[in-house]
Amino acid sequence: MSGLRLEEHPDRLVVTLDRPEKRNAIDADLIGELHAVCAELEARPRLLLLTGGAEGIFAGGADIGQLRERGRLDALAAINSAAFARIRALPMPTVAAVDGPALGGGAELAYACDLRVCTARAVFGQPEVRLGILAGAGATHRLPALVGEARAKELLFTGRRVDAEEALRIGLVNRVVAEPAELLPAAHGLLDEMATASALALRLTKLAVDAPPAAHPQLDLVSQAVLFEDEEKRRRMTEFLERRRPR
Repeated sequence: MSGLRLEEHPDRLVVTLDRPEKRNAIDADLIGELHAVCAELEARPRLLLLTGGAEGIFAGGADIGQLRERGRLDALAAINSAAFARIRALPMPTVAAVDGPALGGGAELAYACDLRVCTARAVFGQPEVRLGILAGAGATHRLPALVGEARAKELLFTGRRVDAEEALRIGLVNRVVAEPAELLPAAHGLLDEMATASALALRLTKLAVDAPPAAHPQLDLVSQAVLFEDEEKRRRMTEFLERRRPR
């Protein structure tokens, strides 16, 4: 891959955007590589950590040179939004580690992940209306779900940027670290906490949380029924009870 660097771990895949000369701008080639990553994680589900390689930059947005030349058929092809939707639908939880700007499509890529950790110098923004388009790769529905409709409309209508402190306050990110060197350890720490859980329970919990309201409570009941018959549940509960047993 030319636009991504992959680092394999037994329980997770670390994916680093690697186009420093373009500020990690998201072009068609990078989208193709993200699809390949998704195919790998769909075939062999693991946790995902997504980050930017260039120091002080997550992703400066879509490649404007390519975007300027796209027509209506390209828009209908959902080039970026299809890849981001695929990331959102991955079987296991995903974490975006954001340092510096995450703008336009870069912000939408971060929103596609389940959780976000950022540095104090991180900045999020949707400048699309200032370029004569809309935020068409997920922000119009994911941002309201994260920060509420009124605040999302303000950000989408004005293109105003959000710094790390505000992003934490409004629920756009889960954690903020002071120094860039702390970012990846913090993101891995979050994934380490998840990795102690049952993989099947994690997977079904994500499925339930992301399901439409009409799927509940039926989906919860079926998922719980599957987990109640899982040997992993019996082993974990037995170990818990033995730890609690008086010596």
